[in-house]
Amino acid sequence: MNIESLKLFCLVVDEGSISQAARLSFASQPAVTRQIHQLENFYGTLLFDRTDGKMKVTETGKMLYPFAKTIIHDFNRSKEVIKQATGEYHSTLHVGASFTIGEYLLPSLLGRFKKQQPDIRVSLTIKNTPGVIDDLFNDVIDLALVEGIFENEKFIVEKFADDELLLVCSPEHVWTEQIQIKELANERMIWRESSSGTRLIVENMLREHGILEKIESYMELGSTQAIKSAVEAGLGVSILPRLTVARELEQGTLKGVNIFDVTIMRDLWLVKKNQRFHKIGVTDFLDFIKE
Repeated sequence: MNIESLKLFCLVVDEGSISQAARLSFASQPAVTRQIHQLENFYGTLLFDRTDGKMKVTETGKMLYPFAKTIIHDFNRSKEVIKQATGEYHSTLHVGASFTIGEYLLPSLLGRFKKQQPDIRVSLTIKNTPGVIDDLFNDVIDLALVEGIFENEKFIVEKFADDELLLVCSPEHVWTEQIQIKELANERMIWRESSSGTRLIVENMLREHGILEKIESYMELGSTQAIKSAVEAGLGVSILPRLTVARELEQGTLKGVNIFDVTIMRDLWLVKKNQRFHKIGVTDFLDFIKE
């Protein structure tokens, strides 16, 4: 048994097929099959059920999978730690962020970080919050920056900033600078997708005020930019993070409206794994964020 056998085993489990695992690992299908057979011989059990032309992970394969992932992760971390100690390590920081943070906050933040740490390579992945957390769990990224409601005992979660959620409408809308919350019942609401952290916060607030069920959910769009364009066109109203509409408010293409006696704030979270050793890039970025 070797590390490569465990890596290929995990890849086959993740992808559901030997052919796809072979393609992603730049190996031949017979080579991947041979590594799996060697692993099965080592443990003395079948790891995959190959009946009926389909490949399913056996119960013993399911038991091995989390151990294999941990072994691979610890092996990779050991290489990084030794390279850091010997001065041969070139750090790459892999950051994952939810859409609002990744599109509106992180570009300038990472730009300032790169000026301080020009030798650290930085990559940014933008997904919805569940997708980013999955990437962190699977070690695709080093850190996650997400918004909204988040609880998971497997990670260390720290607040790094906050942002206000603001009701916006077209400049031609009859609303003035402030409305009563009950007035939302007469409007068509334009939402982000149901898994959006921002949407969950807004829905909870509206539910607490007994107004959620009275609002017509007119449209659901997959990006903040699309929502802003729809609101500008007078298709409905929306509640969006202030940092995403700052430019439109300044230019007058959107109008911000206060809700009487209601302020909607959301926390922005930095999420990391609980590890003994962190890469140099991770440690430097954590220090930068805290400053």
